[in-house]
Formats: sequence, structure tokens, C-alpha cells
Amino acid sequence: MVESPAAAVQELRERFAAGQTRPAEWRAAQLRGVLRMATEMEAEICDALHADLGKPKTEAHVHELSLIKSSCLFALKNLKKWMKPQKVPAKLMNFPSTARITPEPLGLVLVISAWNYPLLLSLDPVIGAIAAGNAVALKPSEGAPAMSSLLAELLPRFVDGNCIKVIEGGVKETTALLNHKWDKIFYTGNSRVGRVVMAAAAKHLTPVVLELGGKCPVVVDSNVDLHIAAKRIAAGKWGCNNGQACIAPDFIITTQAFAPKLLESLKNVLEKFYGKDPLLSADLSRVVNASHFGRLKGLMDEEMVSDKIVFGGQRDEQQLKIAPTIFLDVPLDSAIMKDEIFGPLLPILTVDKIHESFGLINSMAKPLAAYLFTRDSELQNQFEGAISAGGTLFNDTSIHLTNPYLPFGGVGESGTGAYHGKFSFDAFSHRKAVMNRGFAREARARYPPYSAPKLKILKGVLEGKLGDMIQAILGFPRGK
Repeated sequence: MVESPAAAVQELRERFAAGQTRPAEWRAAQLRGVLRMATEMEAEICDALHADLGKPKTEAHVHELSLIKSSCLFALKNLKKWMKPQKVPAKLMNFPSTARITPEPLGLVLVISAWNYPLLLSLDPVIGAIAAGNAVALKPSEGAPAMSSLLAELLPRFVDGNCIKVIEGGVKETTALLNHKWDKIFYTGNSRVGRVVMAAAAKHLTPVVLELGGKCPVVVDSNVDLHIAAKRIAAGKWGCNNGQACIAPDFIITTQAFAPKLLESLKNVLEKFYGKDPLLSADLSRVVNASHFGRLKGLMDEEMVSDKIVFGGQRDEQQLKIAPTIFLDVPLDSAIMKDEIFGPLLPILTVDKIHESFGLINSMAKPLAAYLFTRDSELQNQFEGAISAGGTLFNDTSIHLTNPYLPFGGVGESGTGAYHGKFSFDAFSHRKAVMNRGFAREARARYPPYSAPKLKILKGVLEGKLGDMIQAILGFPRGK
């Protein structure tokens, strides 16, 4: 029997209110359960990823399974440290007192996942929510039905299904879930649905983390190791789910003089990676469904860009496959340059001087990631200072998300909030301020009836004047 969203929410709230999710032992047990699932069910998970996306086994392991395992292990290693209250200084004006920051779970959280990395983007936020001591409802994406079904089947076998629930469905079920009051909502997907989620959350003043996307630029200077740069761009674009990744390179900017060399190197790399007929390669994911295939086909066939294809362009609608396709100097007002591409199409834009790329990037919405290939440290510093993005990576693409000591999240239209490592724990925790005072040394100056001497002492205390602080602690002025 499939549990209704309302019944699931009610049970989750009751379990959290009973304190079931708070103990460190419970949290660790659930994290170990997720780790066991990712380890013991590798074959089934890889099969589901292939069924949904044609994802190669190597990508399934490297980009999903291994990252989930690493996330679990990192949380288990650091859990007690993260949970421990943090002592902070107590000001002399509050003497005698102690102060600390205590992390506490938010309560009942909803995680709405995406279809492109349906294991990673489902479980990675859940790991943070569990570590922080919350009750969790996971809504996997209906766009990856095999993985959604598998998570609904497997997760209750490895974790506490009374406190961590998988709720399957489409728009109707997601809408029903969003009508409930949550203590936090974590959504991964596009900005259109992100606005819907944020509007629903606003009705209950529920905080949100929105992991969205955007057009991630790659600026390529002429002083790079060209072959290595081309390989890293190709790996971040087509080696990440065939471009269906929120941090995949969306377009390249380089100089007019350097563009032919970069294009030639990309062609050589792509032929080596995927052969002369990429549609036959087992190492290239397919497009997720017919709707997205049609959207990408429309971008390729637009009149103002169809003659700008300089490499690739092959497609097989029946197999939902599109070969790596490169465009040169598409118009900025073309559809391919307006929205996130989210597929195997990569435009190259040219400028006279590499610094002109800054203005071009800043004329668009802030991206989830911005990439620069250069040996020039001064250019790197200028890029870091001038370009606002969720993350910045020099001389590679995408791999910054593997570092658990870095926050992963967007800015502006590419998202709000961040996670990974302790940032995941913090995303699902409230940092509660706690002060503890004794009953000695009463400061009379703070109480009515007010007087000029009391005000003088209070002003001195607030301004940090040691003499006035000592007078306040000693109970001056005497009398009332």
C-alpha cells in the first residue's frame, strides 16, 4: 500500500516530536545504512541509472556511487564534532556568564531531487539532513523513474523508514507535499520550478535551499596547455551525463586568434573519447526523454545557429542520442544563448581580447560555476574578483564539487544556500545562541528607576569602557 503524502508527513512530524532522530547513535546508524545500500546494491543502482539515462557504468560509479559513499564516510567521521556545542567568548559586560552555539535539528525537511544525477542529488542532501538530526521526506524525480522506484524500494530496507520516507509521484504529488508546512525544503532542479517551490515555502515562512543552475562559462586564455585544457573541458561537458549537469560548461569564450586551435584540439579529443561515430559510443549518456530531445533539437535547428555548427550535429531521435556538437560564434540573442543548454551542445564565442569575456559573462545571470583556463595568476585574480558565481575553478571543470571542505551552491538565479560536507549539516541545522548566567554581581545600572549616573555607566559599558564595566559589575551606583 502506497502511503499518502499527508499520512507520511504526519508520521514524520510525530517521530521528530518524540525525539527519535536526535541521538547521535540514531544518526550514525542511518548514515551507515545509506553507506551499506550504496555498497551492497551497486549493480542495481548502475542498472537503474543506465535505464533512465544510458549512463555509463564508470560515470555511475565515479559521479554518483563514490560521492555518496564519500559523503557518508565524511559525515560519520565528523558527526560528533559537528554536533558538539561551540564555546564562544562571553563579554565582560555580561559577567558572570558563559556562551555557546548549539546546533539543533530544524525538524521535518523535504528534499525534492532532480533526474540528471538521481542517486547523488537524492541522497547527498538526505545525508546532511540525517546528520543534523531531522526527519526526512525524499521526493525523487519522476524524470528518472527507474531510480525513483529503486530508492522507494531500497531505502526503507537500509534506514529507519518511520523517520526517513520516500514519496514517489509527479507534479500532483509534489504539489501536495508543498502544501504542507515543512521546517526546510531542499530543491534541486530548474529555476522555473524553483520559483514555485519558493512561493509555496513562503506561505509558511519555510526556509529553502535552491540548487538551480545557469549558463556556466568557460574562458580559455591562449597560454594554456591546449591538449589538457581540451580534455578537461570535454570531460566536464560530455563526460558528465552528456552535458546534462548543472555545472557542465555551457559555452566557451576565447579570442578570435586562438579559437581555431582550441576547436581543433576539442575535435581531436572528442574523436579519441567517443570515436568517429559518437552515437555508437557506450561511453556517452543519452538524452533523458523525448521532450528534452525535442528542446535540444530546436536549439540546433534555429535558423540563426544551424549554420554555425562546426563539429558534430549527428542525432538519433529513436535512441534519444545527440553527438557532442560545437558551434562557433552564435548570435547572443539566439535561443541557445538565452537559457541553460543542459545537453551536448557547446557554443564557442570569440572576443578580440580575453578581458572582454568579463563583461560578456556579467551581462548574463550569475552562473552556478565559472571556469577559467590560464597560466596568468593576475588574470585569475581579476576573474575571481570580477565574476560572481556559485563557484570558481581554474584550469579544470566540475571537480570542485568533490571537495567536502568547499560549499556547493548558487548565487542569484543559480540558487540560494549551499551544502556538501559540514555545509550540509549546517544547511539542516539551527545554530542556537545559548548564554548561561549566574546570580552573583548584579548590575544595578540596568534597572529602573533610571538616573543620570546609571546612564553614564550604561553608556560606558556599551562603548566598552573598562572602568564603567567594573563599576557596573560591582553594583554602582549604590542605592536603588
